Amino acid sequence: MSESIKTEKAGTATAVAEPATKTGSTPDAVNTKTGAAGGAEAERIDLPVTGMTCAACARRIERGLARQPGVARAAVNFATARATVEYDPAVTDGGRLVETIRETGYDTAGAARASFVVDDSARPAGSGQQLEKHLKALRGVVGAHFNLGTMEVRVDYLPNEVDARAVRRRVEEFGYRVREAAGEDPAGAEDAQEAARAEEYRSLRRKFFVAALLSLPVLVVAMSHGRVEFLNFAGSNWFQLALTTPVVFYSGAQFYRGAWAALRHRSADMNTLIATGTGAAYLYSVAATVAPHLFAATTNSAAGHSAAGAHMSAPVYFEAASVIIALILLGRLMESSAKGRTNEAIRRLLKLQPKTARVVRDGREVDVPVEEVAVGDLLVVRPGERIPVDGVVEEGASAVDESMLTGESMPVEKAAGAQVFGATINKTGSFTLRATKVGRETALQQIIRLVEEAQGSRAPIARTADVVSGVFTPVVISIAIITFVVWFVVAPEETRFTMALVNFVSVLIIACPCALGLATPTAILVGTGRGAEHGVLFKGGEALEAARSLDTVVLDKTGTITRGRPVLTDVIAAAGFDENELLRLAAVAERGSEHPVGEAIVRAAEERGLRAGGRAARFNAVAGHGVEAEVEGRQVLIGNPKLLRERGVVNGDSNDGNGAGRGGFDARAAALAGEGKTAVFVAVGGQFAGVLAVADEIKPESAEAVRVLRSQGLEVVMVTGDNRSTAEAVARTVGIERVLAEVLPEGKAAEIGRLRGEGRRVAMVGDGINDAPALAAADVGIAIGTGTDVAIEASDVTLVGGDLRGVATAVALARATVRTVRQNLFWAFVYNALGIPVAAGVLYPLTGWLLSPMLASAAMSLSSVSVVANSLRLRRWRAASGRV
Repeated sequence: MSESIKTEKAGTATAVAEPATKTGSTPDAVNTKTGAAGGAEAERIDLPVTGMTCAACARRIERGLARQPGVARAAVNFATARATVEYDPAVTDGGRLVETIRETGYDTAGAARASFVVDDSARPAGSGQQLEKHLKALRGVVGAHFNLGTMEVRVDYLPNEVDARAVRRRVEEFGYRVREAAGEDPAGAEDAQEAARAEEYRSLRRKFFVAALLSLPVLVVAMSHGRVEFLNFAGSNWFQLALTTPVVFYSGAQFYRGAWAALRHRSADMNTLIATGTGAAYLYSVAATVAPHLFAATTNSAAGHSAAGAHMSAPVYFEAASVIIALILLGRLMESSAKGRTNEAIRRLLKLQPKTARVVRDGREVDVPVEEVAVGDLLVVRPGERIPVDGVVEEGASAVDESMLTGESMPVEKAAGAQVFGATINKTGSFTLRATKVGRETALQQIIRLVEEAQGSRAPIARTADVVSGVFTPVVISIAIITFVVWFVVAPEETRFTMALVNFVSVLIIACPCALGLATPTAILVGTGRGAEHGVLFKGGEALEAARSLDTVVLDKTGTITRGRPVLTDVIAAAGFDENELLRLAAVAERGSEHPVGEAIVRAAEERGLRAGGRAARFNAVAGHGVEAEVEGRQVLIGNPKLLRERGVVNGDSNDGNGAGRGGFDARAAALAGEGKTAVFVAVGGQFAGVLAVADEIKPESAEAVRVLRSQGLEVVMVTGDNRSTAEAVARTVGIERVLAEVLPEGKAAEIGRLRGEGRRVAMVGDGINDAPALAAADVGIAIGTGTDVAIEASDVTLVGGDLRGVATAVALARATVRTVRQNLFWAFVYNALGIPVAAGVLYPLTGWLLSPMLASAAMSLSSVSVVANSLRLRRWRAASGRV
């Protein structure tokens, strides 16, 4: 599923905690005309928005949506390109909200279309308008049109909320019989939004390559300044005009459209700055090319030369227009690429959902689409299959891998009466379950909802350039107009128009936001590249800025601090048994077992070179307790104390100095659990033989990573779904003081929310599917690269090699990069603060100096070079202390 256009009842109570809104989020626009916000009748819709270029765009869409009748709340997230709207369905609908976004100058993506031809002979009493209204009342339908002439019904719907089958049933409920379906539930409909984003990226790429290809020769000609003879030909201005015009009207068209849209809504944004600067440079240059005699005398006079000796040509600034457009398109291209990966997490989560389910109907097993499973249905699940829906085991027993929920590698034994969850994996036996939750109520869908909500609440990075542009642009334009008026009044009559125009253009050119536009992307480009060299992948500038201000790091245990795979740690033989023989017998009994504990025992025997070939006779897995088998004529029991007691094995209190039985089975298990280990008891021939301990091994670099993070002033917290004794044992080993144990996925997201509610800036580090909601809810989600794809896509930062010390590297690099961004922005603003008055002619009464457009263009280029040079200093950055 692509980033969803999603509707749901606002305020509906669920069992999953909602993550706290991230600090610094864009304030929601609220419409006080309706009281539906948060009420039982209000609905929420999430609409992906295309065409946004800055935070000002998001604010403009918010205002437009908030003004609509029936809208209680509107929030637009620039980072995730999503508009979240709470509205009264009795007053407005999704289709009207989509139209509002389009009227504001933007668009949406993600809707699919289904077409049905209905039987004319089965015409119901209702009119076509009533059918359309009936269809629009179905949640997920944003538009419906019924053509009475052709008897065709066309419906636009949101594929992640409703499918064409449900729409068809809705048509038939009204009374029509569908005779033909065309375009019903087209393949890939759920990826319509991603297709739109991909097309947007390809369009940006085409425009950038056109701009870069045509701007290069213009830049070469312009920078020669007549010093290269063969470039100083008579028609050079016309040559530059011919190359620049396609750049302006094709590659740069989106900036001018955006500026016009902002003007119509009485606002200004980065598009306004770009369009004003490049447009002024282009129009002035066109005029100077077409009528050079109007400008030659003025510019030569301003430069201190005689007009008589000058060529009848005026300097032009086509390179300012074309190169700026090319550079800003490059930044937009990189931003589009990063945004395109935002919702991979949602698609990967959906891929975990089985497509079909084996349902028992009329005494037979029938495979049906999982969407058709109803609460109360009986389903059969075989070994190796994913469980289709949430339910309760009716018959049979098995071990189920619930790592996608708990993050723990140990399968959970399931018997009659046990609860199982959709998308988890059945490992060993077959069983029958009764469905209790289907569709959007399953645990998997709850996780998906958590990720969606956490991502939707994430505010865009505070882009200083975008915020300031709302004030900066009107000020610059006002200064340019004042400059024109003053010079038109005070200059000599014969040159007052040309001097006023030249100084007007000089102000606009020197104020062009090239340096301002490059300040952030160049630093981020170098910083993220440097991070990649150290195995730290940032998804964009948002992650860098957020990582800079972190003060708390929450580490998942399994797969993050530990390796995520159980290994044998101890072999403690009872009296009369040898350690190697004990391990060998256990390995033979467990040979072929799919349980991770059994696999760990077999691996350990093989590593010691023990002869554990062949298989045991009369093997039997005792659900929830262990296994029993006959090995070389002796009965071998492997499992928990209860299994051994039920088979008549005597408690080991009186065993010898090995201590295997000291304190009894339960006491020994508790002691090992205190060390973070799981105890497995073994009996051979009815006699207690010893204890095998299995644990999830701690990564050797974990303790050092915790030490480095604490040296950076960060508090380190561990969160896990494992039991408290095991969690605390692991925490002590690596030097973590605060432990959050026995926490399920929704609890992890809630814990992150609580920490953020304390005013902390929190990073979550994890590797499992179960960590995805917490990764999305944190200020910065950091995924271990060796973990699941879902965790990686839900995060902001990925550690490629799985080395926890990369977290410290990410924080240190983020701090250095954001510091560079601030330096760039400071110098860009200082440049404008000093350059604009000079260009306006403030110094002319005192010194006689005027800043020609040529010098203004050079100054503008110099400011850009200084910003890029400062960003390139990051290439010399070295990794944080303690990083190898």
